[in-house]
Amino acid sequence: MDETKPSKSARKRDYLARQKLGEELIPLQQADLLAMELDEDLLDAVLEAQRMKKHGALRRQKQLIGKLMGRIDPEPIRAALQRLHRS
Repeated sequence: MDETKPSKSARKRDYLARQKLGEELIPLQQADLLAMELDEDLLDAVLEAQRMKKHGALRRQKQLIGKLMGRIDPEPIRAALQRLHRS
């Protein structure tokens, strides 16, 4: 087995952490989201999740947000969320 490749468990933990971070974006105001300069696809997914009422659809949307979070660097989002929670 290649030592540089993360284990399946490590990849899953990373995915779930990114999904949880993405879920923290859902309750935010649209102005705060726009100020974060999120990726367009991620912003669209978060705004769509805000409009959803059905639990199953929202769960699937959260999974999509987690998938989209995998493509971007989560640190700027994490820092922006910390700034918002401090104010």
